[in-house]
Amino acid sequence: MTSDTGSVRRKKSLKCLAYVAAFVVFQTGIILLFVLLVLKIRDPKVRIASISVENQHFSTNSFSMDLKARVTVKNTNFGHFKFDNSTATISYFGTAVGEATILKARARSRSTKRFNITVPISSSKVNNHRQLRRDLNSGVLNLSSTAKLSGKIYLFKIFKKKKSAEMSCTMELHTNTSSIENLSCK
Repeated sequence: MTSDTGSVRRKKSLKCLAYVAAFVVFQTGIILLFVLLVLKIRDPKVRIASISVENQHFSTNSFSMDLKARVTVKNTNFGHFKFDNSTATISYFGTAVGEATILKARARSRSTKRFNITVPISSSKVNNHRQLRRDLNSGVLNLSSTAKLSGKIYLFKIFKKKKSAEMSCTMELHTNTSSIENLSCK
């Protein structure tokens, strides 16, 4: 009877050990899945959603106007993205023709922050007047915009990771209709 009782105990012990091992493997898989999916921190994306032209003035060799842009910051992370003050720059063939300040803000987790900026632009800093005159006569100005938002992703108020969102957009400004077309952001 003692050998029979010993084998029953041994079987129960092995069965208990198998359950504990299966539980440990299951928990490890859950933790690994959580780390790979939730804690993977990606760069947020900043884009110009729409843009309009106001207070425009065009002559044969100069321009000035205000561009009203709707900017979006898309945060796909499970933590919020706090970014500092930044500058959005509008350029004409590499020459900065306008700048606007993007105030510090917070994009909530897995959401998109939207805000408006107004960029006054002027051709006073453009050196290539021949190219500018040619573009104004054709009725199309090729502009580009850049911005970099630097900040931190906060996960569960425990983890902090420095990340930045960069914007690079190109657009065509049609002087005849005072409209922006072919807006493309990367």
